[in-house]
Amino acid sequence: MVMGGPERVGFDLEAYEEKVRTGPCFVCAFLAGDPDYRHETVFEDADHIAFLDRWPTLPGKVLVAPKAHVEHVVRELDEDAYLRLMGVVRRVALAVEEVLAPERTYLLSLGSQQGNAHLHWHIAGLPPGVPYERQQYHALMTEHGVLARSPEESAGLAARLREALAREG
Repeated sequence: MVMGGPERVGFDLEAYEEKVRTGPCFVCAFLAGDPDYRHETVFEDADHIAFLDRWPTLPGKVLVAPKAHVEHVVRELDEDAYLRLMGVVRRVALAVEEVLAPERTYLLSLGSQQGNAHLHWHIAGLPPGVPYERQQYHALMTEHGVLARSPEESAGLAARLREALAREG
């Protein structure tokens, strides 16, 4: 970590926006095995998937989604399905906290009908020591760059998160 938070590299926001607005659903493409949408899986059960964000703005940023193509968190999930999804979000967030010991863990559901429509939750651990003005939404915005992470680093982090989840049961 460098002063002000983890070191970031530039991110082509225009190309990303074009891809999410015109390409296939990123979660469905990932689940179908499309190599252009590959992610490191952290957790999977019959109904849910959790995986490392491909373009993280914070270390260990994980996305959690239902496997079914659901777009609305409130109207398309009955209470039981919502509670099961939130249980997975909580379990994965606890693993992120165990592995990375963040100062705070952010949980957000983002996306819209115009792009990234598949319901997904972001779990993002804020490292200790990030100045206040670089926390919260600032820390999450790709406009401020993304973390450079090698495939080996991603695989190692995903393995540590899976181990934490396995210990949790």
